[in-house]
Amino acid sequence: MTKHYHLIGIGGIGMSTIASLLLAKGQRVSGSDVRENASVSRLIAQGASITVGHNSENIGDADIVVYSSAITDANCELAAAHRRGIPVLRRAQVLAQLMGEHTGITVAGAHGKTTTTSMIGQMMSAAGLEPTTAIGGIVMGSGLNAALGKGKYFVAEVDESDGSFLYFSPDYSIISNIDLEHLDYYQNWKHIADTYQEFFQRTSAGGVIIAYGDDHRLCDLIRQSGREFKTFGFSSDDDVFATNIRMQEFHTSFDCVIRGEVAGQVEIPIPGRHNIANALACLCLGSQLGIDFNVMAESLSGFGGVQRRFETLGIVEDIMVVDDYAHHPTEILATLQTAHEQHVGRVIGIFQPHRYSRLKALWKEFVESLKDVDYLIVTDVYAASENVIPGVESAAFVNDLKKISDHPVIYIKQEKIVNHLFKTAMPGDLVITLGAGDVNQVGYEFVRKKKMKLEKQMEKISES
Repeated sequence: MTKHYHLIGIGGIGMSTIASLLLAKGQRVSGSDVRENASVSRLIAQGASITVGHNSENIGDADIVVYSSAITDANCELAAAHRRGIPVLRRAQVLAQLMGEHTGITVAGAHGKTTTTSMIGQMMSAAGLEPTTAIGGIVMGSGLNAALGKGKYFVAEVDESDGSFLYFSPDYSIISNIDLEHLDYYQNWKHIADTYQEFFQRTSAGGVIIAYGDDHRLCDLIRQSGREFKTFGFSSDDDVFATNIRMQEFHTSFDCVIRGEVAGQVEIPIPGRHNIANALACLCLGSQLGIDFNVMAESLSGFGGVQRRFETLGIVEDIMVVDDYAHHPTEILATLQTAHEQHVGRVIGIFQPHRYSRLKALWKEFVESLKDVDYLIVTDVYAASENVIPGVESAAFVNDLKKISDHPVIYIKQEKIVNHLFKTAMPGDLVITLGAGDVNQVGYEFVRKKKMKLEKQMEKISES
């Protein structure tokens, strides 16, 4: 039966995933967002009716109204839906309903979810399983974050940030790691641990929990829940682990051991130890599903990555510009370690803190994670709808960083960073933007202006 779904905040990465799947299933989809973006344009092309700006009249004759965690109770469309008695669902509730028709595979955890989910989707497609996928990022190559498959499996990245992963009851549950994160929602570590333990119990009785074995806090929590689980990681105690790791320029290879036997070599065209862990999670799941190892290895060798995950924005005048979504100290450390492993020159970091609450809660950890950057630029906090917290500001953060860093650390307004880079960045440098906000636009603008400058220089040469 066709229903009319209206999605408030439809341009967000998670909401656009839901919209794509609903459209592919033949449902009628409308939505609204504060601005048009690539996701909005793509959904309009798929048949969605989307309005820029929020208005209570936008919901029209909707049967169901869906909203994301970014939408507050004060939103006029959400208020109108409640007033009219239209069923209102959170994004995760709709995704869980869609998964309920399939054998569910969820990917949860503080870090690495998007890349792992993308790898799994590609691997299962290569194995001919035709999964439905719902991913929290845009997969390079396809340019998509969702696909409706004909097979029985549904693979989804699920969100622990607001506890909404508790709507799911998967058959296979992959947990990449656990960390002190999303403290705008969680009160403390115990709150995080209790929520994850509840999630473990929601995995079906005959289902499989797959966890990162090197995260001892995570594994201890699963043991306390009484659930059995499989592990992946870098220890010979893990069910699936990597050995003989070889890191080369912007790609990595390793030997994969499954159930004590060397299954073969795996090569992934993306750098970093954290991406080996993501690949191992994929391989551990594949071994549980009975997918041939050679199929898995070949699929991973062709993995193109995900937008905003160590994504190369351009190389101009021997300056490489990379963007990464890293917005937590653990992610920043992993990303910067990868940058230094893969690049022999100077690393220029551009950090945009994401959320005042996160910066306040993890202030010391952020300082520690950024102290070794060769040249660090810090810009203003990306609020993500939060109110300013007095004293939690980038200038004060830079002052604390300067106390322990042996390298240049400066605070610059975002609109002035590109001009500063023109004076600072040199051939051989790696410029990397760090954050979940709009700091990637600095990288794009720097590459664009550098190319324009080169083109003008070439024109002058050709005219002379």
